[in-house]
Amino acid sequence: MSTPVTTGFKDSAVKPGPPHKVVSAEEWQEARKKFLQKEKEYTRLRDELTRERMALPWEKVEKNYVFNSPEGKVTLSDLFDGRSQLIIQHFMFGPDEEIGCVGCSFAADSINGVLPHLEHHDVSLVVVSRAPLATLEAFRKRMGWHFKWVSSGESDFNYDYHVSFHPEELETGKVFYNYNVVENLPHNMEDLPGLSVFYKDENGDIYHTYSTYGRGGELQLATYNYLDIAPFGRNETNERGDLTSWVRHHDKYDEKGHVDNTGRYHKEKTPGSCCSED
Repeated sequence: MSTPVTTGFKDSAVKPGPPHKVVSAEEWQEARKKFLQKEKEYTRLRDELTRERMALPWEKVEKNYVFNSPEGKVTLSDLFDGRSQLIIQHFMFGPDEEIGCVGCSFAADSINGVLPHLEHHDVSLVVVSRAPLATLEAFRKRMGWHFKWVSSGESDFNYDYHVSFHPEELETGKVFYNYNVVENLPHNMEDLPGLSVFYKDENGDIYHTYSTYGRGGELQLATYNYLDIAPFGRNETNERGDLTSWVRHHDKYDEKGHVDNTGRYHKEKTPGSCCSED
């Protein structure tokens, strides 16, 4: 889950009056021009980071990963679908779960619109999870997504790219994620989000060029980029200051319920029930 900047307002349903100084048009223009210089510095720095990212060394992929897809068994090479570049979204969706992580669903909502542009610019984008293919397909249909979604449940792919953890790893209290040792994850949190990027050359050799985890995937999350220019920003008001305070599957906003600290959505408990329903 991300930990973005918030407004500090505790009640997202009730906003106070203007929290900033109200000024004349001339003063507003001057303040905005001054801040524009910092925005330009950020843009130039982001451009430089992009150049440095593209210059990072690559590692050759030696293992033959096989996935379950609607077309049957496919390899990592097949996922390129005739293109030379492949972006994979690691979506938190374990083998025993029926619905996908709320945060990963939030990110996946940004894919439909960009997919045709990527595919016509030599880039394939595929979503990968450990859940069985039938479960993934049912959830994809419910959410109205059009991207390819394959199951890695019968391979080491998720574990090799450090987005899934064996129960015995979690029992130790330490897992390797986002290039660091992360301690004390909940024992039922066997998956975490990320993005991994690959290149396939004319000989069919595949190279791992980049992976990013945690907040590293926020640039691909369109809703956050809009919220970051809105008056109240992300306005995430729970104790953790993350998306579980408000984000829901896009077809669940009119229903009550909550999202726990592992990104799982729970329906509101029904009368006579002792707890929320999954």
